[in-house]
Amino acid sequence: MSIAVFDSGVGGISVLKSLVEVMPNEDFIYYGDSANAPYGTKTLEQVRALTCEHAKELILNQHAKGLVVACNTATSAAVRILREQYPDVPIVGIEPAVKPAMLFMKNPTVLVMATPMTIREEKLKKLMDRYKSLGKIIPLPCPGLMNFVERGDLYGDDVRQYLEELLYSYSHDEIDAVVLGCTHYPFVRSMIQDVLGDKVRVFDGGNGTAREMKRRLKEKNLLTESMDAGTVDFQNSLTGEQHEAKIQLCKQLFNKEI
Repeated sequence: MSIAVFDSGVGGISVLKSLVEVMPNEDFIYYGDSANAPYGTKTLEQVRALTCEHAKELILNQHAKGLVVACNTATSAAVRILREQYPDVPIVGIEPAVKPAMLFMKNPTVLVMATPMTIREEKLKKLMDRYKSLGKIIPLPCPGLMNFVERGDLYGDDVRQYLEELLYSYSHDEIDAVVLGCTHYPFVRSMIQDVLGDKVRVFDGGNGTAREMKRRLKEKNLLTESMDAGTVDFQNSLTGEQHEAKIQLCKQLFNKEI
């Protein structure tokens, strides 16, 4: 039985990489709903319906033994409902790494980069409120940044220009850390680091999510006993040539150092 990883596009592959590092002998299904991406521009009801539909396919039809919702928007919209629907299946959502960023030093100034919808969501506001007494938290909406990753445009001058304009006022400030609050952003992590400078610490939630899934699987005695390297089955909701191109991009991102 496989562990399913679901995202609205290719961003969740950054989480998949962490999962494979933490559980190298497990088999994984990676499902990207690129036909309906981006989720960040849809209504809560639309995101909830899509997430529940794909979770049903992965859990009931493909018999996934665990599900990682590797998308902040889908996590906020549907994880609680999914846990009610499938109480016996370990289901883990994604959470921006605000806590470790606020705890790594005294009184830090932390920039939280996320999609405009994630910035607006109550879930992130509550998370930031929980730790705001420990330092300064600056939420920064990044409209369009995930689209570069969806196109496989990770190194171009256009990405650098976008980031330089977005981060200009912060790269000259005393920013101590940045939180990558979208699973797409780790793929442009090195460029974000370049723009902000080496002194800024970069955090993302992939490893924490992977460790939490391992803990929940172990709790239910669902971890594999195999000593062989696991497999990854890449799936996507696009069709035809677009499907093939997206699967190739998934494989490229999976094999990329981040």
